Amino acid sequence: MPAASTPLPSPAAEALDQSLSPECRVPGSKLYTLARLKAVKAALKEKRPIRVLSIGSSSAGLGASASYPVKLENALEQALPDVQVEVEARGLPGEVASGAGERLRSMVAEMEPDLVVWQVGTNDALARVGIEAFGEALDESVQWVKSHGIDIVLIDPVFTESLADDAYYTQMVRTVQEVARREAVPLVHRYAAMRFLSTQRTTEAHMLGRHFRLNDLGLRCMAEHATRAITLSLLQPEAAKDAGKADAGKTDAVKTDHATSGTAKTDPAQTGTSSTGPTPAPKQP
Repeated sequence: MPAASTPLPSPAAEALDQSLSPECRVPGSKLYTLARLKAVKAALKEKRPIRVLSIGSSSAGLGASASYPVKLENALEQALPDVQVEVEARGLPGEVASGAGERLRSMVAEMEPDLVVWQVGTNDALARVGIEAFGEALDESVQWVKSHGIDIVLIDPVFTESLADDAYYTQMVRTVQEVARREAVPLVHRYAAMRFLSTQRTTEAHMLGRHFRLNDLGLRCMAEHATRAITLSLLQPEAAKDAGKADAGKTDAVKTDHATSGTAKTDPAQTGTSSTGPTPAPKQP
């Protein structure tokens, strides 16, 4: 009797990103959309510390959330050897995009960051903010940040099985994706990543605690996922005409507001990278 053969993996199955901790590993297509980060590149060339402003509900410093800035700072410094990273969190519990956008101008003027990492959409979805109003507020704030020579990375809403079939909630996720695509900024697909991880275990409680706040493991995974999106975005090719201009306009950071509009759609559970670049050898955190 012939020996039983071991089933071969499906050729369509996408490999997990081995640079992440085992508990946080997801395929790259469910993890990020890449875009250039000119201001962070400029800081690296100048060999000065990278200043990061983290905003969003999990940055508020309540409970386990208080450790998120440290996790993000450590993950970035590990991924970028010999680079000093300074992460400052300025989130408020329950804050929606319009409120964060209003505070963003004063925070930027005070801190003068190279990069803003914004966890956005979850509070707006729970508050049932109008989709159109949310998209306009987010778009305007992203444009304002970019107009001052500052990079921005968006992190879309958390995933929970209870809202997986909620049309409003998934539209909120798509709206964040649309803004990121339209404004050509990196996006961390937190919704898709958490959804994937929830299928690998019998419960989603391993990442999501009470009141839609990530627990300690969820915050660690988010820090790793954001770091992966940032480091791979730094490998995106830079147009020659833009070289050396990444830091232009960063002074006097409270002058003008800008807004744009546009439409694009994608399934929040079926995300992929919008651009590709050379991928460094996997590095264990």
